[in-house]
Amino acid sequence: MIGIAALFFAIAGYLAAVGILKLVWPEMISLSLGAQFLHGLELWGPYMFLIAAAAGVAIGIGLLRLSNIARRVAIVVTAAGMVLLIPKVSAEATDFSWRFVFAATAIILRVMIVWYLWQGWTAEKFIRN
Repeated sequence: MIGIAALFFAIAGYLAAVGILKLVWPEMISLSLGAQFLHGLELWGPYMFLIAAAAGVAIGIGLLRLSNIARRVAIVVTAAGMVLLIPKVSAEATDFSWRFVFAATAIILRVMIVWYLWQGWTAEKFIRN
């Protein structure tokens, strides 16, 4: 559980850093740096980075506190990211490159997170607390 929460915190930190840098120095970095996590929402600007970062921190804190709502939200967010990566993997499947490996690994990691959070013995930990 701590590992999944740490992953949410790490992604939230990355998105917050990119969002803040984009607000402070608009021409310094590209919004496409958030494409792997925001799946098109990065086009809404740096405020979407900050909103997604706040959501990631909230989910991470909820997972650490064993909140059942946070577990369910984490499952939905992770599954949505998994579904949104399918077209990217399909497009990259014709050429075995680092982009294909990265996208396929991202899907596998998301499947593992959803599987772990969905298990009955994991859900029992959240119900008790």
